[in-house]
Amino acid sequence: MLKIIIPTIMLIPTALLTPQKLLWTSTTAHSMMIATLSLQWLAPTYYPYKNLSQGTGIDQTSSPLLVLSCWLLPLMILASQNHLQQEPPSRKRIFITTMIMVQPFIILAFSATELTMFYIAFEATLIPTLILITRWGNQPERLSAGIYLMFYTLISSLPLLITILYLHTQMGTLHLPMLTLSQPHEMTPWTSLLSNLALLVAFMVKAPLYGLHLWLPKAHVEAPIAGSMLLAALLLKLGGYGIMRVTVLTGPLSSLIHYPFLTLALWGALMTSSICLRQTDLKALIAYSSVSHMGLVVAATTTQTHWSFSGAMILMISHGLTSSMLFCLANTNYERTHTRTLLLTRGLQPILPLMGIWWLLANLTNMALPPTTNLMAELTIMTALFNWSYITLILTGTATFLTAAYTLSMLLMTQRGMTPTHLTSIQNSTTREHLLMTLHIIPLLLLILKPELIS
Repeated sequence: MLKIIIPTIMLIPTALLTPQKLLWTSTTAHSMMIATLSLQWLAPTYYPYKNLSQGTGIDQTSSPLLVLSCWLLPLMILASQNHLQQEPPSRKRIFITTMIMVQPFIILAFSATELTMFYIAFEATLIPTLILITRWGNQPERLSAGIYLMFYTLISSLPLLITILYLHTQMGTLHLPMLTLSQPHEMTPWTSLLSNLALLVAFMVKAPLYGLHLWLPKAHVEAPIAGSMLLAALLLKLGGYGIMRVTVLTGPLSSLIHYPFLTLALWGALMTSSICLRQTDLKALIAYSSVSHMGLVVAATTTQTHWSFSGAMILMISHGLTSSMLFCLANTNYERTHTRTLLLTRGLQPILPLMGIWWLLANLTNMALPPTTNLMAELTIMTALFNWSYITLILTGTATFLTAAYTLSMLLMTQRGMTPTHLTSIQNSTTREHLLMTLHIIPLLLLILKPELIS
């Protein structure tokens, strides 16, 4: 554990002290080495926990997410190079440092075996994200987006803290392996309902459940590219991971909690997919699409079966890589055309033919084309939900259909059609961008061959 966390923390002095000429090279190379090192966590072991220490431990649920979060740091640094070119050197250093500071917190949150530590790391990721959005966002609305993000997260996570402290007084420990072994404490039905609700709502806001999702499109649209990748690929997964961790402790959920959450999640998948169909803003479209995908994850994790957990896990990983890639593609368009409106950036395939390939690949994985891991995940989740109730098939089926519809419309809008005259003189795509897309798509394609690493 420490051999990843200490190099990650040492990245901060690296970013602050390297000579200006080598700043991007050294931080990218260093973080890439950390990402390569972290692949060892994927090796399956016989024991439930690997590298178990007093406060941290890695098991089958957290190892894929940990590797994903280590993998995304070099990609975020790669993606941010272009839009920071005009900034003075000191601000570049601060930007990179802010990005790096999220990393140890996310690693701690995913590997914490102690609920209080998990809560602290879960909340601490908010601060660097807030700095990224409010300082390096594009429009003046970034301040209101930051306030939305902060208050949604804080208001929902206060009950979580109170419940964690209450659990501690009842059980005498908050150590997760101990809690899973000990008998659930006898509570009155009313207390157990309220505590379950308080434990879940914080994560439901984080993994936005439809109805609690309003902060997400705002934050995504205003954030710089690194902020968008961070939000879509990692911070939403904190929500799904938290639900997985907490529902194991609560025992079977009562139907009073089950029905509203499941209904909202599946209905939200439908609604956000149909919102995507009439969205004019490219980044908002991708943001709403992640709400609909995470709706499936929330629905799966609340049914609490082995099938649904593994399906939710695969979907979280593949959605993390896919949506991050889509945001990078949207950003490459934005850096050339300086607009996110879909009507103004159409017909780009004749001008940037190689980018067309990346757009095609990203969109095909987003709409869960076989044999991608997205399809495995969606089928697993659908099977699990269908076993729970037959009616869910109508909702999930329609949501999948709508997902394919808006993804194809996004692909056709940006790539095909008549190229507007104002786009004929944009600069070519660079090697850096192709490398970025390659590093996103290669793990996705390799996971098709060995999906048991993430399930």
